Amino acid sequence: MVMGRGYPEHCSLDEALKILSEEFGHIRSKTVTAKPADALGCILSEDISSKRNVPHYTASAVDGYAMSARSTAGAAPSTPVTLEGGKFWWVNTGAPIGDADSVVMVEDTSMEPGASANVGSERLKIFRSLTQGENVRAVGEDVMYGQLLACCGDKVTPALVSLCLCAGVENISIYAKPRAIFIPTGNEIASAELWLSGERASPGVVVDSNSAYAASIFESWGYSLDISPILPDDPDVISEATRRAASDYDLVIVSAGSAKGRRDHSADIFQKLGKILFRYVRMKPGRPAMIANICETPVICAPGFPMSCAVSLWSFAYPLAKMLSGERVAPDYILNAIGSRESLEAEFMVQHSSPPGVAEWLRMKCARVGENTFCWPLSSGASVLWALAEADGIAMLREESLERPKGSKVQIHLTKRVDLAKRLLFQGSDDPAVGLLVSIMRNKGMDLAIRAVGSMGGLAALARGEAHLAAAHLLDAASGTYNTSYIRQFSGDRDWRRKRIFYREQGIITAPGNPKAIGGFGDLAAGDVVFENRQPGAGTRVLLDYMLRENGLKSSDIRGYDHISITHMEAANKVASGVADATLGIASAADALGLHFIPIAREPYELVFCERFGEHPAAEALFDAIESVEWRDAVSRMGGYEFPETGDIH
Repeated sequence: MVMGRGYPEHCSLDEALKILSEEFGHIRSKTVTAKPADALGCILSEDISSKRNVPHYTASAVDGYAMSARSTAGAAPSTPVTLEGGKFWWVNTGAPIGDADSVVMVEDTSMEPGASANVGSERLKIFRSLTQGENVRAVGEDVMYGQLLACCGDKVTPALVSLCLCAGVENISIYAKPRAIFIPTGNEIASAELWLSGERASPGVVVDSNSAYAASIFESWGYSLDISPILPDDPDVISEATRRAASDYDLVIVSAGSAKGRRDHSADIFQKLGKILFRYVRMKPGRPAMIANICETPVICAPGFPMSCAVSLWSFAYPLAKMLSGERVAPDYILNAIGSRESLEAEFMVQHSSPPGVAEWLRMKCARVGENTFCWPLSSGASVLWALAEADGIAMLREESLERPKGSKVQIHLTKRVDLAKRLLFQGSDDPAVGLLVSIMRNKGMDLAIRAVGSMGGLAALARGEAHLAAAHLLDAASGTYNTSYIRQFSGDRDWRRKRIFYREQGIITAPGNPKAIGGFGDLAAGDVVFENRQPGAGTRVLLDYMLRENGLKSSDIRGYDHISITHMEAANKVASGVADATLGIASAADALGLHFIPIAREPYELVFCERFGEHPAAEALFDAIESVEWRDAVSRMGGYEFPETGDIH
């Protein structure tokens, strides 16, 4: 941690939490009086004592007969005692016993045959003797008048709500849950209403997703959150809104403006209005986070990127809300902040490197193959929302974690329920059609996890026992056939099976209207054409290299040959956004983005799996999904696909 302009900069997460605890740990939201049922989850600001005895009368603890214990002396199964009517009476559980001093269970009695139904004429045989007070609940047995029911600092639970009612406690004193507000800022931010209106957004305009996430995560924590209208990047406007919010609320979160750009005003505003406690935290994402004390109110400046904003809320808004509520912040508070109720240990499927001295939040996906539980991080960008929604859980690598070799273990805090026994792990060639299988599989009670690693990467993973199935479309230049030679190479002596699921069109993808007039591979070598390639081992790259050789071209002739995209959609997006002029990809990717497509090849796309694949609980569901009309119709609508007459396994 270093000192900036009178405040710490680049502190660790632990150091930041210590600063917050010292600054705000003594502050509480205001004390209010509430009915117990309306205070569920709140923290008591005063002790609670009972206002009455529970029970308030002597009650039977069983179904049976009330009587004097003395009258049962000597009763036993072999020597029962018979009582005349008027010396006993029937009571249900919880009923008052009058002037009796004990109750015999109905199971230990027998009404004499022929006894009159008239009250007072019955004769009751008793087969066990009683002691005074047996099977009787005395006055105040549960709770005595004046007894302490709960202490200041305890949480109001459903059991306490019920107990207060029984004990005659009408109102209790609690710390009100903190009033919190989220203030989105930025000229480039559009409201949800405008975004969903159908109006086309201008380039550079993004929806205010942070407000939606913040409100939802606060609700999951048991708090409410007010959302301010979006403020422009005007320091005077933001300053006045922050000052007013700090006076009216217990917790304020200003979204964006935490960095050092020309439109990032939060640091100057915070310093003028109050005291900055720290700026920048050694964590990824979320590094630009900043917190100030303004009018004795914690004010958080959360970075604008969605994942950075989420991490800032977990790390700071959650513990501050707990402090202000009078609740102790547990050492593992992050688990509650992210909504984790379960953890699992898994091994990294790939090597992972973290920045030195920085705690890193990873969004993780998991799968079990055989006896091994594998995991891999999803897209780690601070602006990537998909990864947070798709992840099975979160792994936090501490500052000292620099390198995590492949195979090293990591603890994953699950944020969703995952049944790994019913999940297949697919690794191999990317195709959006495979992604459409996931929902069909889940509707069948099974699951499919997908890693797009290219055709060779998938076959290699299958050979290492790191996948249940792979997919390939690898052209053998020597024979002109697909996949066979590669499967032999990777399978060795193992019996691998393959299933052709469709043919698809590959071609050159260009901008709409083909402005560079690209007609074939020779045109890709023109000096002003920028190409976007796929990763080594991808079937599409193998096809590209083959076509370059067929056209007498070298990789060095292609400007951008070393520019890598992992998926068809990623590569096509580079063309759609103008980063590249052309790429090689499938027709459905071009159609999805409205791009120009020049057909080059019709290729078979095949699933590859081991002989024992059919033993997996999800295997049948996968094959059913592939043959389903639902999936095939959806794939056909994407364009560029053709299903074989038979997709038999061979």
